[in-house]
Amino acid sequence: MKDAFSKCHPAVNFLFFVGAIAFGVLIQHPVYLAVGILCGCVYYLLLNERKGGKLLLALLPLFLFLTFINPLFNTRGDTVLFLLFGKPYTLEALIYGAVVAGIFVDMILWFGCYNKVLTSDKFTSLFGSLIPSISLLLVMVFRMVPNLMRKASQISGARKSVGKGLGEAADNKEKLRSGAAVLDALTTWALEGSVITGDSMRARGYGCARRSSFMIYRIGSLDITLLVLLPVLAALVILFSCLGSTAAEFTPQLSIAPVTAGNLWGLLAYTVYLLIPTILRGKEALQWHISISRI
Repeated sequence: MKDAFSKCHPAVNFLFFVGAIAFGVLIQHPVYLAVGILCGCVYYLLLNERKGGKLLLALLPLFLFLTFINPLFNTRGDTVLFLLFGKPYTLEALIYGAVVAGIFVDMILWFGCYNKVLTSDKFTSLFGSLIPSISLLLVMVFRMVPNLMRKASQISGARKSVGKGLGEAADNKEKLRSGAAVLDALTTWALEGSVITGDSMRARGYGCARRSSFMIYRIGSLDITLLVLLPVLAALVILFSCLGSTAAEFTPQLSIAPVTAGNLWGLLAYTVYLLIPTILRGKEALQWHISISRI
């Protein structure tokens, strides 16, 4: 079943992810951060199903690593847990490390959802006529990481097929030499591909006139509702943030704004904002099951 939010107008998709990513970076309140990660996990799993679970399992050790390593470099804090290598290992730095790690995980999740929902044709349909060169550059950048990972796997496989792969008894020096060879081939491929793409687009007259799109996106009633609802919810989050409901300081002393009945509306607006894609997905699944049961 195709994702309901992915079928919305590209402007709706873009507006949502701008807010989700911006709030995830700017708001460091632990409760807001936990809500962002939880909503991101749910939607990422809905988009990727079983494959999404592998990423979530890989993010857990990364989160723990970033959390526990931060106090080794940031020794600020009043509550010293113990001394490590002669430096204080503080509770405040540990909590701040968890927040930084949480922001990193949150960004990975929402950018993963972004790449799944806002495809290159949607992005170019939004900005191709306004900024053709920049939109082409951004599309190439967004697709670079998955393409590079895929190509690196192909290069490694090709090296193994010709007898240049790493054996089980390979030492660190051999691994480093093999990795450098793969990186060299990957860099050459990436640079050559970018030149070929640029020449191809220039030969086709890209950017010389107003761009047309092979896929026409029309704004429906649901899109209009979301284009009104998303800014309203974002404005509520910004309003309560300005009132101090998302204030959080970690070093040298902990100072985190408590979630009270007065500022609960800001957290509720933030939660509803991030749950919109999941709500649409659940609504469509419910309608589908009802229609099946009536057959």
